[in-house]
Amino acid sequence: MVCATCMSVTAFAGNKDRSGQAGATQLLINPWGQSTGMFGMNTSYVGGLDAMKTNIAGLAHSSKTEIGVSHSMYLSGSGIGINNLGFVQNLGNIGVIGANIMSMSFGEIPITDYDNPEGGIGTYNPQFFNALVGYSKEFSKNIAVGAGVTFVSEQIPDAKASGAVFEAGIQYVTGKEDNFHFGITLRNIGTGMKYSGSGFSVNSEAPEDGNYSLNRHVPSEQFEMPTYLNLGLSYDYYFDANNPNPEDQQSSEEYKPKHRGTIIANFTSNSFNNDYLGGALEYAFKETFMLRAGYRHESKIGDQALSTTFYTGVCAGATIKFRVGETGPNLAIDYSFRSTRRPANGVHVITLRMMR
Repeated sequence: MVCATCMSVTAFAGNKDRSGQAGATQLLINPWGQSTGMFGMNTSYVGGLDAMKTNIAGLAHSSKTEIGVSHSMYLSGSGIGINNLGFVQNLGNIGVIGANIMSMSFGEIPITDYDNPEGGIGTYNPQFFNALVGYSKEFSKNIAVGAGVTFVSEQIPDAKASGAVFEAGIQYVTGKEDNFHFGITLRNIGTGMKYSGSGFSVNSEAPEDGNYSLNRHVPSEQFEMPTYLNLGLSYDYYFDANNPNPEDQQSSEEYKPKHRGTIIANFTSNSFNNDYLGGALEYAFKETFMLRAGYRHESKIGDQALSTTFYTGVCAGATIKFRVGETGPNLAIDYSFRSTRRPANGVHVITLRMMR
């Protein structure tokens, strides 16, 4: 496994000469508020809905049913919005299945052409959409494995492209209190995409006598998908593990400490972008209130003139989780913020999840 991981890192290592050459880069966007509070660096222990955009193996940690919606203000002030809907269902010994639908809104964009470079002839709204279906299963107390496929569609009025990508992931947990986590995932391996449609057709006069016109089709070049390999480690520290309060213990449940602190380290090897290296911290009180923050570094991120990303590397987030009534479902609200350079005002994500 170690050899395979090393070969994969070499094969998919970031290459500055290929930066910006991949298409369907919306596949790199994580729309969930819990994991984006750490830039998705919680690969090693992510669970539930967030796992479908971070490490598909984490689906296996869903106990029953989970439904969630989220909205992202992408580059706040730009008018770009991301809406997302997810569903997870535990099927018992069979495993856990999940589905995720994400769409992007760019607002109304003015139509321009050769004769009307200033517009004034209408507007259009690009439609970017992807749908993921995933499956995960715990093969033992320590190992969970998952796989998924995402269908991608990009469309404007006179051109469209579609494709599919695959992903797989694994999570391993060990330690005296099951508090050491390791995760690895390989995402966005699949078919290339190519645009087609009437936008690639041009009417021109015949070259001989010009008495009739020809419709010429200009073929488009196929582009690759933004494949990446993600490896993560994390360690849970229970502050009051040795001093349990008898009032907090229930005969039907194993005692869990009130306070958890998690240290996270993560490395991402990108095929078409710089590689990422970062770390994060998360604090949880009774697993109902959580605070998290982190920093993700990439080459030249501190040099605005040479950096290839609009992110500054800083991220933060919070979660509040509560039960509705005595027998109702659990609800959770997640929020995250990722800092960006001006003129954008950061990326804000808010998520509402329901678990039964």
